[in-house]
Amino acid sequence: MENRNPRRWWILVVLCLSTLVLVVDNMALTVAVPSMTEDIGASTQDIQWILDSYILVFAGLLLISGSLGDRFGRRKVMLIGLLLFGAASLGATFCSSPGEMIAIRIAMGVGGALIMPSTLSILITVFDEEERGKAMAAWGSVSMLGLVGSPVLGGVLIDHFSWHSIFLINVPVVALAVVAGLTLMPESRAPWQKPDPLGAVLSAVGMTALVWWIIEIPQHGAFEGRSVVTLAVAVVALLGFVIWENVTPAPMVPLVLFKHRNFSGGSLSLALVQIGNGGLLLVLTQYLQFVLGYSPVKAGVAFLPMAVAALLGNGSGVKLAEKIGNRYVILSGMLVMAASFGLLTTVSADSGFTVPAVALALLGLGAGLAMPAAVAALMGTIPADKAGVGSALNDTIQQAGTALGIAILGSLLTSGYAAEMPTDAPEQARQSITGALATTDSALIGTAREAFTASMTTTFTLSAIGVLAAAVLATLVMRDRKPQQPTEATAPQEPQLVA
Repeated sequence: MENRNPRRWWILVVLCLSTLVLVVDNMALTVAVPSMTEDIGASTQDIQWILDSYILVFAGLLLISGSLGDRFGRRKVMLIGLLLFGAASLGATFCSSPGEMIAIRIAMGVGGALIMPSTLSILITVFDEEERGKAMAAWGSVSMLGLVGSPVLGGVLIDHFSWHSIFLINVPVVALAVVAGLTLMPESRAPWQKPDPLGAVLSAVGMTALVWWIIEIPQHGAFEGRSVVTLAVAVVALLGFVIWENVTPAPMVPLVLFKHRNFSGGSLSLALVQIGNGGLLLVLTQYLQFVLGYSPVKAGVAFLPMAVAALLGNGSGVKLAEKIGNRYVILSGMLVMAASFGLLTTVSADSGFTVPAVALALLGLGAGLAMPAAVAALMGTIPADKAGVGSALNDTIQQAGTALGIAILGSLLTSGYAAEMPTDAPEQARQSITGALATTDSALIGTAREAFTASMTTTFTLSAIGVLAAAVLATLVMRDRKPQQPTEATAPQEPQLVA
């Protein structure tokens, strides 16, 4: 088509690099948790805050970031986010306490919030509906390469240097993405509209309070003490946000998108999947290192089956979607994912890695099929002039799901482990498996490993239920559209406005 940007595939390379830096950081950090815990003297709660502070800020600022990209330029916002993320990553190499690391993760969350909506919004404005599926698959494949490459690289760095060095791998990727963005990517923005400061404040306060409430559930309960206050703030702010966005003449977020079956069904399905996936990698990484005794490098390599299968799923999913439609590809992928969680419920302390390897391969295949198809279906409903905030809305829903998953699964894992441990065990051993491994009592260590895997079974059972619910929701709500009749809302308008 004559309206297609001639540099669109080079632009996709920049978007992939920008997304890659987020994947690399989060996966490498997951592998580094055991050695970081010991080195900086972090408690279980500290580690959860190191992981969740990023999500807290990321989710709270996504909608504002998407709106800023639409208003001031998506490339500009993405590049600012990359620079902040890279600077924070460099700062993380000097951290020596949990407080410092939490502060750095907050800064990285701000950078990530600026990066993520811009990458997806630029993609949907540069690629028309005919090519969008292939672009989405390539984008997802690069993320999977980062998913497997970063823990292996992170493990090597941890073995030869220290956990601080895992953050250094972000710096060259950021530098390359910034240079490529400046030289290859044109600027794009939506037509100017009146600012919505009240909507911005309400969305930030509401999402931050909601994710904060979720994170605090394991320690303070859902409806006790200060948790009730936090939840009340979240409900009031988000309810006020919804009401305001429906009455203001220039809303920051087009809530009308939820009237599209593909957007509402796709977003909510992905949120349920993220609840299921939320604590999976963290739980399995701990299983591999604490129960099976794997080194960080070996634990990273153990995720190879998932990454390879996901790449295969990504490649075949686009072709299948063209033949049978996104909805059935999503259903098939999610059923495979549910089967993988079901298989993981059979794992015991002496199972070894065979069962987890098969389960991870199934998970990768299912996610490779389902996730790109779901994202492509819902992103196809977003008008080009709302690409940034529309993609941010989708990201926000998924991040809320991730935070909820980490909180729920983390709480279940911790409480389940404590319940499985003998009442006369030392307090530190009952609190976490790391406390048990720190003792010299081989019998206690064996009991702790059994307790950990027993608790894992509960978390993976709930994960399977969440993914099955997502599969049912996607099938009932979503509809496949005919690609030969693009609507006004999905027409690639933005490339015509880009210099």
